[in-house]
Amino acid sequence: MSSSTAKKYVLTVSCPETNGIVRAVSEFLDLRGASIYEAAQHRDPVIDQFFMRVEFEENRAGFPDLPQLQADFEELATRFAMTWHFHDLGKRTKVLLAVSRHGHCLNDILHRWESGVLPADIVGVVSNHEDMRGITEWHGLPYYYLPVERDNKVAQEARLLEIMTSLDTDLLALARYMQILSPQLCDELPDRIINIHHSFLPGFKGADPYRQAYNRGVKIIGATAHYVTADLDEGPIIEQTVEKIDHNSGIEELRQIGRDAECAAFARAVKWHCEHRVIVNGNKTIVFR
Repeated sequence: MSSSTAKKYVLTVSCPETNGIVRAVSEFLDLRGASIYEAAQHRDPVIDQFFMRVEFEENRAGFPDLPQLQADFEELATRFAMTWHFHDLGKRTKVLLAVSRHGHCLNDILHRWESGVLPADIVGVVSNHEDMRGITEWHGLPYYYLPVERDNKVAQEARLLEIMTSLDTDLLALARYMQILSPQLCDELPDRIINIHHSFLPGFKGADPYRQAYNRGVKIIGATAHYVTADLDEGPIIEQTVEKIDHNSGIEELRQIGRDAECAAFARAVKWHCEHRVIVNGNKTIVFR
């Protein structure tokens, strides 16, 4: 079977550490006619937990379809007490972007998507302002204007969820969306919302972190991409970027340097999520790059 036509999948696994996991998974796939072409493992020694990511493809006729593969895997998963997922790499992750008035992360991710380096389907952009309508529609994407007022937060988020459902969205990516999401919305979409925070978390949370950094005289600044939880800026971190600075850097220069860092961290986090390289481990992540 040609590698270009073979169906490709990813299996992610989390389970208590014990002997024989890698061998059991490898034998399971081999018996069904799969070729493994990328595999990575990690053990967290503090909690004695094992993590694994395997990319594989069918290499002979009669390879089981995804529902059969999942059904067959149940016995092995139960034996090792696994949390597990099979992902069909032929089905691209559908991403809805959210933005307010700062367009650098939006522009960057749209360029990566249009040039083919982001393995995802961007299905639209939502915003509480009209500023980014032009660039969005120039890319041929629908733009959903959802203004936020004092008394419409619940209705606004309900409309956001309606849009996600109608577009069959897998991931909500906040490209500098300057609104705090409600705990209810966060609970509705666990590990399905990625935010870019314009600071090197856990330091300088909240508003205007570059001014906070300047006032503290820090020597590095950065950006943090993380999953969103009900605890503001406390979700599991996926990626961080840093840039070295010195006392000559003013606040506006820090912001300009920071924007580049934000774009890089955000793009990598979204890409890795779409490639199923991220496994959440409590309040942190395992990222198989």
